[in-house]
Amino acid sequence: MDAEIAVISEELARIWALLRLQVQNLALPSRLWQLGVVAALIVAAIAFARLVQPRMREWMRGLENRPKWQLRLLLTINRRLKLIFFTIFVWIALWTMRGITPYPSRSYILAMVASLALAWLAVVFAVRLVRNPALRSVVRWGLWIWVTLYLLGITDEVGRALDRVAFTLGEFRLSLLSFLKVIVLVSVLLTIARILSSTSAERIRRNESISPSMRVLVVKMLQIGLYGAALFAALRIVGVDLTGLAVLSGAIGVGLGFGLQKVVSNLVSGVIILLDKSIKPGDVISLGDTFGWINTLGARYASITTRDGKEYLIPNEDLITGQVVNWSHSNEFVRLDIFFGTAYHDDPHAVRRIAIGAASGVARVLSTPAPVCHITGFGGSSVDYILRFWITDPTGGLTNIRGNVYLALWDAFKEEGISIPFPQREVRVVNDTLRVETGADRDNGP
Repeated sequence: MDAEIAVISEELARIWALLRLQVQNLALPSRLWQLGVVAALIVAAIAFARLVQPRMREWMRGLENRPKWQLRLLLTINRRLKLIFFTIFVWIALWTMRGITPYPSRSYILAMVASLALAWLAVVFAVRLVRNPALRSVVRWGLWIWVTLYLLGITDEVGRALDRVAFTLGEFRLSLLSFLKVIVLVSVLLTIARILSSTSAERIRRNESISPSMRVLVVKMLQIGLYGAALFAALRIVGVDLTGLAVLSGAIGVGLGFGLQKVVSNLVSGVIILLDKSIKPGDVISLGDTFGWINTLGARYASITTRDGKEYLIPNEDLITGQVVNWSHSNEFVRLDIFFGTAYHDDPHAVRRIAIGAASGVARVLSTPAPVCHITGFGGSSVDYILRFWITDPTGGLTNIRGNVYLALWDAFKEEGISIPFPQREVRVVNDTLRVETGADRDNGP
């Protein structure tokens, strides 16, 4: 341990000596005026940014209909106007200085600052591809530090110092340098994997020759494969020996298996649903009291949107083990039944004809298959009928179409003189000797 600390101290001392040499080079009398130019350019960039930023924000408020990536790019430009203006100004100053004098030493500081500003600006726009804000900040600061050290020429010394700070467990060794490389490489490769998966997923979703459930399955498998390959490649590039983690990962896997049984069950159920195509996005289903259409099929749950705008997240396991009514599984036709009754003195043949005509005139009711009406029995006060009709858009609602058909029946029966009876009861007193005792009788007494 003492030897490691001594080596690290030696590397830090060497880095400090190189930094002092750089500062001494910058402090030469022939170069001090360049520092003044850089300071003036910083002030000018801040002044221009404060002048342009409010106007640019006001202009951006009228671009709400633009694509999101354009808005994010404009927002990034607005936030980094100071760095953008400074980069432009310092490069103009450098080109002007090189046009005046052919001696590179007279523009040494301007050249270094211009290179740093351009590299930092490129990092700002490159890290926008990383969506996670915390990870984006880590990658941005890491790349800023790396390009600064690279342009100062001390990356090898800093790398050796970071490599000395390591954690060792048996044959497994993880240094601070390897850890930083893993973070950067994983971020870069995951970003590339996300871009590839998003582009491929968009093309797969537009492919009409593939069933909707198969599209979801292909997209999920593609994302898992790309992200897993990115993580594995990053670890292998850095030089991490994954065989040493096999036992540890196996133990962790067993523990997670017991603790996350429901999660794993939902994941497996989701894969089964996508493979057997029993439920797919766009299907109209009923599960218990929930009636709606499948919005999305996720890895853990299915999103069901109901007619009242509520969105239910149903675990995939419930869709496998529970009784699910899929209204559009094999075809788009959905049959609905309504029941009614008419008086005994009405002609049942006319009632059937009028009911079929009334249902056929309602919007959303199909003419093929045509509505049908049948007598189901002779009730206590009415002849009972069932009217059956078909629709192809259950997502438009079932209660409203039934209500429209009932209203059509009411109007048609009223126009044709068909009566809809209601239960009536008649009470007869059989024994005439019984007398109903009134209040007056009780007052008069016997």
